[in-house]
Amino acid sequence: MASRIAPLRVPPIGFAHRGARAQERENTLAAFSLALEMGAGGLESDVWVTADGHAVLDHDGWVRSGRLRRRRPIHDCRRDELPDHIPTLAELYNACGTDFELSLDLKDPDAAPAVIATVDEAGAGAGRSLRERLWLCHPDVDTLVGLRDRWPDVRLCNSTRLSRMDHGPERRAAVLAEAGIDSVNLHQTDWTGGLVTLFHRFGVLCFGWDAQQPRVLNELLDMGIDAVYSDHVDRMRHTLAAWYPDER
Repeated sequence: MASRIAPLRVPPIGFAHRGARAQERENTLAAFSLALEMGAGGLESDVWVTADGHAVLDHDGWVRSGRLRRRRPIHDCRRDELPDHIPTLAELYNACGTDFELSLDLKDPDAAPAVIATVDEAGAGAGRSLRERLWLCHPDVDTLVGLRDRWPDVRLCNSTRLSRMDHGPERRAAVLAEAGIDSVNLHQTDWTGGLVTLFHRFGVLCFGWDAQQPRVLNELLDMGIDAVYSDHVDRMRHTLAAWYPDER
């Protein structure tokens, strides 16, 4: 099938949101491994840093630990105090290899150095740089600009909503392009063909999250979206394969 609007990235990336969370416990090695086995081209998670400097993958950043099972933020815990189901980023690469795109929502911006160090170590073991396959996501543009200044070759994504774009989407597209921010990630209900065309005009890739149903996936792909995020890896891969049968 040919989309009404051509994507800038062909084929678009299919990110498994928190792994194959429709089948396995989210943000676990089992969920990430299954997502890749099911054909996802990318994995998505939220990343935090522990008190002893490990980048770990979890959604809300709070755990219960200790004899009294107190609720504590991850950044106050050592790695060995976390529940077994929470993996480190290093463990993700050890379990799943390196042949995938990785989208990490920086819930804790202080996690960025630990993320980059881990990605570089995994890439050295694979004999190539993985920075071009890493997408660091954050809602604040100034935070992303700081990341770009420090790491010029990492992919960056502004995760936000249309309603939160001060001065409108055209101004946001211009700011992202000028700052070298690679992509913008909006909820699937925010996207229109005209909005995709606008961001593409500035060279900014367009990502759509919460794409759960085939109807939504088809609509996003038809308007030229460059990546989708879904809990349902089977639906996502089937839809992507229909649009791009000769591509992974």
